[in-house]
Amino acid sequence: MTAPSPERGRLAAVLRELKGRTGLSLAGLAAKTAFSKSSWDRYLNGRTLPPRDAVQELCRLAGEPEGRCLALWEIAESEGSGRAAAQPPEEAAPVEDDGRQGSADQSSVHRRATLVAVLASVSAVVVGGVAAAALLLPDRGGEPGASLSPPPSVTGPRCRGEVCEGRSPMRMKCAGAPLTLSSYRTATGAWLELRYSQECGTSWARMWGTRIGDRLEMSATGGAGDSSGNGRRNGRVRSVEIQNGVDADSYVYTPMTAADPGSVVRACFDPVAGGEECFDSRVAR
Repeated sequence: MTAPSPERGRLAAVLRELKGRTGLSLAGLAAKTAFSKSSWDRYLNGRTLPPRDAVQELCRLAGEPEGRCLALWEIAESEGSGRAAAQPPEEAAPVEDDGRQGSADQSSVHRRATLVAVLASVSAVVVGGVAAAALLLPDRGGEPGASLSPPPSVTGPRCRGEVCEGRSPMRMKCAGAPLTLSSYRTATGAWLELRYSQECGTSWARMWGTRIGDRLEMSATGGAGDSSGNGRRNGRVRSVEIQNGVDADSYVYTPMTAADPGSVVRACFDPVAGGEECFDSRVAR
């Protein structure tokens, strides 16, 4: 049986912890969700990547905000779909020779096989470390700490600049090691951040500690790639709104817009209770 990937294994470990918190057996989970006992067994042991809905249902039963688990699921899903199957190294055809030559060839093959195994182990550790570093969520009302900056995913970002316009920073793998340009706490207690990815040449905003109906919009001004002359790149404004309690308990991101050194990134928070607040920051040259 093939061992689960580091990403899927990490997700499965968190799901097992949540199952323990619910106090439910596999049969109990099956009775309270749309997924069978055998399906839950596969999900919790990492043999199969669970559907997004299954992760959400288990979080609900455990009273756990979905943000962290869904972020783990996103990484496991994208890494699983983007990873090429490992090909075993081809062994050299046997060479008939005296015993000394045959012994040397076997030793050489053994050394090559050992090196391949070591490199594969190192790759797994690096990928697992990236997944762990990218998924630490702050306390809902807490002040943001220093952002970790893990190395980019082995597959790299999926877009750059204009190609990223309006797309998700998570799905496009631009959120692996972004710079936090600025953090801001609103009068309602919500936290906002302006983010910039040098690799993707994009910026976006995110919010947490919010309420249903709160809205965040952002835009990028100037920089080497801005030829609009109207203070915004072709008038593009990216926005997102808190739709439900799940959103309110999680990080919520705007789509991305192109940005580069010298760009001024601006975000405006419009709470459901009224009283818009704006702030901005410049991408360092």
